[in-house]
Amino acid sequence: MTSTDVRRSPDPAQVTTAMRAVYVAFIGAGFAFASWASRIPQVRDRLDLDPAALGLVLLAIAAGSVIALPLAGTLIGRIGSRATVIVMALVLAAAMGVIAVGSVTSVAVLTAGLFVMGLSNGAWDVGMNVQGAVVERHLRRVVMSRFHAGFSLGTVAGALLGTAMVALDVPVPAHLAGVAVLVTVVVPLTTRGFVPDVDTDPDGVPVERVSALASWREPRTLVIGVVVLAFSFAEGTANDWLAVALIDDHGTSATAGTLGFALFLTAMTLARWFGGSLLDRYGRVPVIRLLAGLAVVGLLLFVFGPTPVAFLGALLWGAGASLGFPTGMSAAADDPAKAAARVSVVASIGYCAFLAGPPLIGLLGQQVTVLRALTVVAVLLGVAVLVADSLRPPAGTPDEQV
Repeated sequence: MTSTDVRRSPDPAQVTTAMRAVYVAFIGAGFAFASWASRIPQVRDRLDLDPAALGLVLLAIAAGSVIALPLAGTLIGRIGSRATVIVMALVLAAAMGVIAVGSVTSVAVLTAGLFVMGLSNGAWDVGMNVQGAVVERHLRRVVMSRFHAGFSLGTVAGALLGTAMVALDVPVPAHLAGVAVLVTVVVPLTTRGFVPDVDTDPDGVPVERVSALASWREPRTLVIGVVVLAFSFAEGTANDWLAVALIDDHGTSATAGTLGFALFLTAMTLARWFGGSLLDRYGRVPVIRLLAGLAVVGLLLFVFGPTPVAFLGALLWGAGASLGFPTGMSAAADDPAKAAARVSVVASIGYCAFLAGPPLIGLLGQQVTVLRALTVVAVLLGVAVLVADSLRPPAGTPDEQV
């Protein structure tokens, strides 16, 4: 461990403060991303992008994230999760300013801003998940799904704000610039409350860190990454294409399309907030398999049902896709000594969905419409069902679940 952030275990008050700070980090990340995602249809129209071109533009943010994620573990090891999240929040806010300009000027400027946003978002994501795992171990209870519910709450707030901005005809640059200022002020101030990335467990026993490279050779970690990838694809595809599909293929208004996206995010948020009790009662494996099936049902209703049914499909899709990512993060963090490295690896694999998803759906959308292209999501969720046993904690792990 090269970080100088090495201290004794924090007291309960510090852990409570850190828990609140982690919530703010997750909420802030979700709010910033959904603020951008809620305006994709308007940016698409302003820059006259067809589905294939839009998919390639959206690829920039995923590419930035995928590049950052494998490096995030090393960065966190050097400067700690607190400094990582603070710095990356400031970089992301600056990137949103560039995106605001690019949304009305050129595809090149927009793509550059999205790439930097992806870089900062990727490292921010790993940093807040590592801190979330630290807090979870100190609390000795499962809270990761609620942290991710915080992310979803942020996305709901961002989507609803975006809906209001569309309805009020507020220009995209003004909207995104305002969000950038808010992120700059709130997130760095709050995340100062993070506790150190522990070098001791809650009982004061030293924890030896391992390298992320070693975790890339662990079969269980890699398969957990596949589960997270499938659910990330289900979530990320909705983020990028749900509103577009409602507007273009279901024939809704721009406001209704954005509202459908908000419904998806609302269902995801509620399921993440209350899903922890299901995991405690039934275990990771059966719950994740059940939710994958629910997401597939919702997706099929969204694709093949009439427009009113499509909104119901969006709700089921959101609920079904809700717990895959946070449960994968918890599974990666089962062993405290390897949590940071494994979280980095699993997040890196999961974010490959955001790299492949936008261009894949965009290119398929050129041939069979965006709506029909979304059925690809069901295939990946089927794979997740088959390999969900990897989420089961190893024998002898604390809080082992069936």
